[in-house]
Amino acid sequence: MQAKFLTSAATERQLLTFDKPMIAVCGKSNSGKSTLINLLAGQKKLAKTSAAPGRTRLVNYFDFGEFVLADLPGYGYAAVSHEEKAKWAKTLDAFFAKKESIAHVFLLTDIRRDPSADDLQMVEFLNYHILPFTVIATKSDKLSRMQQRARSRAVANAFGLGEANVIAVSGLTGEGKDDLIKRIRTVCSLKDE
Repeated sequence: MQAKFLTSAATERQLLTFDKPMIAVCGKSNSGKSTLINLLAGQKKLAKTSAAPGRTRLVNYFDFGEFVLADLPGYGYAAVSHEEKAKWAKTLDAFFAKKESIAHVFLLTDIRRDPSADDLQMVEFLNYHILPFTVIATKSDKLSRMQQRARSRAVANAFGLGEANVIAVSGLTGEGKDDLIKRIRTVCSLKDE
């Protein structure tokens, strides 16, 4: 997929809307949001990745031609000031307030871990606001196929979802990319109706 970085938004006034489907990418800090964007783009450095959590502090927009991905700041990162967390929360609230411009949300979570309280709160928020979403269980290369299936089922159960709403993905091996692209195509076709 051809993709390019568009811009970053730090404040509510800078948030963008588009004439094409926008998919928000959210999750805990260090859940693999930037890695997922790079996987979809087939580029290693389109979205900046870091071993240190909390790298993404703005809403970053990426144009993929048919759709736009909005990379949101990670939540649950303890090593930032209360002021910074409050600023992120305000930006995220403003972003999700424009829910009519959001076609879908990818909620990323590490397949090896049970969803955190923050993850569960995010799912509650998405359900409350009737925002369609898919859980992307990242870092699947760390597990065997059998373990992946078991963990995907456990993640789906923890969120109260069907297994079809969880896609196991590896940014390292590219596993799950085809399923992810299928989901994106479905989202894009639904938005066109």
